[in-house]
Amino acid sequence: MPGDPKDETYTQAHTDFHQDLSYGDYLRLDQLLSAQRTLTQAHDEVLFIAIHQVQELWMKLIIHELKTAMNLLRQGIIDPALKMLARVCRAQEQMTSSWEVLKTMTPSDYLEFRSSFGRASGFQSHQYRLIEFLFGNKQPFMMRPHQHRPEHYQLLEEALQAPSLYDITLQLVAAKGLEIPQSVLQRDFSRPYQPDQTVRAAWLQVYRHTEQYWDLYYLAEKLVDVEDNFRRWRFNHLTTVERIIGYKQGTGGTAGVPYLKRALDIVLFPELWQVRTDL
Repeated sequence: MPGDPKDETYTQAHTDFHQDLSYGDYLRLDQLLSAQRTLTQAHDEVLFIAIHQVQELWMKLIIHELKTAMNLLRQGIIDPALKMLARVCRAQEQMTSSWEVLKTMTPSDYLEFRSSFGRASGFQSHQYRLIEFLFGNKQPFMMRPHQHRPEHYQLLEEALQAPSLYDITLQLVAAKGLEIPQSVLQRDFSRPYQPDQTVRAAWLQVYRHTEQYWDLYYLAEKLVDVEDNFRRWRFNHLTTVERIIGYKQGTGGTAGVPYLKRALDIVLFPELWQVRTDL
């Protein structure tokens, strides 16, 4: 009730932060909200910067969840890892939805500020590249745009040489007694994974005997969710770029839309898709 002393106490407790941590302090909002520094007076430049910064924040969360899930799977601990992979999927969905906001920018809007940021490009995002490496899309030449930042290059180099999410999963499949060739388990992890018929047969066993291999079956389906969402993000990225710049070259020097179209053909966990035909 207005005038109730309890209301005044409540208001005081939630407005005086001289001796306490406030919401803005905890989230460092002054720093966060001052990071949208435009280079032009174009209205839509704020939109462009904010969308990409938000995507980078989601990627930071994805990396955090993905690395922890991979560490658990290395130890044979599946259930908590599944929760983290589910969170990765939800974060991916938010990233995909953000393209819909960027699509409100027209080609003319973009041309008002495009030349201002020179060769800067999402192609140079070290977090995106790290996610690709963790997922298993290992392309050593993709390290080159990060040579000027040793700390980023080191992170990517470590991920390039280490087993990917799928490699760790296959090690777990082998530990559960299913046949996985040593040529797969001890391969050169810096190279992209190549499909293997024996691995395909192992997954077929899992999918034909789900009660016996329920944990592996559920993990496999979660990996399919992750790749499915990754494909959706890539597709929405492609259509957003085509809608705004057409077939112009990307600012980072890539071919733009043709490059993004080729990326749609990349398959991260091939046997998990192939096994559906075999069932």
